[in-house]
Amino acid sequence: MTQKTMTAVVCHGPKDYRVEEIAHPTAGALEFVIRVTACGICASDCKCWSGAKMFWGDDPWVKAPVVPGHEFFGVVDELGEGAGEHFGVAVGDRVIAEQIVPCERCRYCRSGQYWMCEVHNIFGFQRLVADGGMAQFMRLPRTSRVHLIPAEIPDDDAVIIEPLACALHTVRRGTIGFEDVVVIAGAGPIGLMMVQAARLQTPRKLVVIDMVPERLALATTFGADVVINPATDDALAIVHGLTDGYGCDVYIEATGSPAGVVQGLNLIRRLGRFVEFSVFGSDTTVDWSIIGDRKELDVRGAHLGPYCYPIAIDLLSRGLITSNGIVTHRFPLIQWAEAIAVADSLESIKVVLSPST
Repeated sequence: MTQKTMTAVVCHGPKDYRVEEIAHPTAGALEFVIRVTACGICASDCKCWSGAKMFWGDDPWVKAPVVPGHEFFGVVDELGEGAGEHFGVAVGDRVIAEQIVPCERCRYCRSGQYWMCEVHNIFGFQRLVADGGMAQFMRLPRTSRVHLIPAEIPDDDAVIIEPLACALHTVRRGTIGFEDVVVIAGAGPIGLMMVQAARLQTPRKLVVIDMVPERLALATTFGADVVINPATDDALAIVHGLTDGYGCDVYIEATGSPAGVVQGLNLIRRLGRFVEFSVFGSDTTVDWSIIGDRKELDVRGAHLGPYCYPIAIDLLSRGLITSNGIVTHRFPLIQWAEAIAVADSLESIKVVLSPST
């Protein structure tokens, strides 16, 4: 019998991603296969493509060979034995799986903190469990965290569920209050989703910082009260002017640039809340004493989108958050080289691959 194949992007190493015909996945017991409708290209995908290393050593983030892609959704195509009951899905259902595949055995998984799983298998970064979503079809293992997507959510909204969940988790970590002045640094795709999410928390002032005027204009449409371009504006003077000279209450770092960290430590008030979301491609060096001795800051990390997928789906279904203006480019898989070039530039905000076209 001839083995079924499919088209996929395969990572073989830094800047060595190829569109290939590979084996079509099959579903084992308590597994299922989806036909991928769309898969977004994340900033972390761009960093992996360029060869970024793990922060704790010289290993690359991606363990090649692997099909990349963690911002995917699709339609159930094949159910393995018991998978329908296990996941509560049926063939034809529109679904998304969270980016992490928990081991369900480590101390974090067993305590409900699955997003910090010690094994930490994430779709598109290693083949230990399953390939990612930059392919026509994709297998979802038994420990996948799966959510149904209502029919009324447009495809462009559905493809941002994963990054929106990350944005919601980050905004939650800021515990934004009614009287807070909030600064979001970085108006990329997730930063713009954070703007929409933070606006729903009704802070006193919502400030967005970015170097791209078009992104700042979009942030304004999403509810930013003040936008700052540090290339032309004095961010410190503006934020101090809004806060009687104290500084912002909450600073969310979403630039992915070391300069964004230094900027935040300067802009935030004493006893403020600094939320770090970005994935960096290089080390960041700061005067660490500002966190303790000078300002006694509450520094919080934000990783993935735990328990936020249902919230993201609900907000999108109610029209409270939108992908309009965020999803800017769409490419078929065979145009991968063009897609990654656009994604890794300021031409785009969110680039989406459509494996079925």
